Amino acid sequence: MTPAMLLVALQVSQVMLALAMACAVWRMWIGPRSEDQILALDTLYVNALLFMITIGITTGSPHYFEVCLVIALLGFAGTVALARFLLRGEVIE
Repeated sequence: MTPAMLLVALQVSQVMLALAMACAVWRMWIGPRSEDQILALDTLYVNALLFMITIGITTGSPHYFEVCLVIALLGFAGTVALARFLLRGEVIE
């Protein structure tokens, strides 16, 4: 794969991820149930993670990958906390 082709593929994927993030934000805003909103939030953080990875590949900077690790940890913990809150009404027992 040539560098120009890789750059075009990364730009197209960034546009598609931005559209997916916009759809997730719309679902969070409009979502009729709180479960839909939590699922949209989960989708949003995964798409943001992938967007940051594409930026890291484009720039060649390793700092973006470290940020992605933090986003992944916080996103997972946030999803678990919100799911516990919905099921039990409290996060910490």
